[in-house]
Amino acid sequence: MKICIVGAGAIGGLMAVKLSLAGEDVTVVDQGAHLAAIQADGLKLIWHDGSLLHARDIKVAASLEDAGPQDLVILALKAHYLEAVARQMPAVTGPDTAILTVQNGIPWWYFHKHGGPFDGHRLDSLDPTGLLQKHIDGDRIIGCVVYPAAEVTEPGVIRHVEGDRFPLGELDGEISQRAQTLCTLLEGAGFRSRVIDDIRSEIWLKAWGNLSFNPISALTQATLVDICQFGETRALAAAMMGEAQAIAERLGVSFRHTIEKRIAGAEQVGAHKTSMLQDVQAGRSLEVEALLGAVLEIGALTGTPAPAIQAVYACVKLLNKTILLQGAGIRPSVVA
Repeated sequence: MKICIVGAGAIGGLMAVKLSLAGEDVTVVDQGAHLAAIQADGLKLIWHDGSLLHARDIKVAASLEDAGPQDLVILALKAHYLEAVARQMPAVTGPDTAILTVQNGIPWWYFHKHGGPFDGHRLDSLDPTGLLQKHIDGDRIIGCVVYPAAEVTEPGVIRHVEGDRFPLGELDGEISQRAQTLCTLLEGAGFRSRVIDDIRSEIWLKAWGNLSFNPISALTQATLVDICQFGETRALAAAMMGEAQAIAERLGVSFRHTIEKRIAGAEQVGAHKTSMLQDVQAGRSLEVEALLGAVLEIGALTGTPAPAIQAVYACVKLLNKTILLQGAGIRPSVVA
């Protein structure tokens, strides 16, 4: 299968290596030093057990136009970078091209084929101009939830921390042939996957952790285990999750785990820096709207207050502004 992965960062790079080594025709689209390193020596993945996987046959492109038509496009960019590639999407889509989205948080397409009173509603926090809705065909999209944790340790090198699950599903809940084909594709690359008939409930389950642990870690410079083992931040995470659950349940979403079980799972991951903390320290723009702003927007739509989420949103939004104004990352320093 011809597969284009847009964004070869932690998750996109991990998927690219495994799919390429499974024999798929993989092209990655990226920029800068990371792209140059992949051009020179392929893409390396250090698995959590220390084993090295080296995909030397990955194709590289600096734009979607250079990649050309594909059977599958995996959008692995963070949500706030999607506008930069949206207009180029026709260059990689043929009549039967599927689009797999692997962003954290609430996706911009959330209400596409949702049914109910909000069916087709555009989330202004994620797609303020309608650019994504216009240029990325919602009918091509298959939702996917990412459970692995990984990080880019240097250009061309990805380190896997833990996890291998990529559940996916059609936006209307259909168990389609194309969804089953993509599930088989991911399993053939060594991942665990399954087709589910309620992808939005799975998205909220993952978003539970993203909307709490990511911004708390960004604001405190703490790892997952530190947040979970410190009473005040553990309680804050639980409060944010409780508010998000109330919002999601107004939309008919069901949660198969308790808040305490979700927090315990994060604690077991250990001293892992969340993706938002990695972005803070690298001086990159933060996923504020996908993780927090969209949840608050849906809360407003459903008349569900979320004061804890609102407070953390305000703080992390200012942090994002500070990073962008300074043009540099923020790291803790040791004072002699």
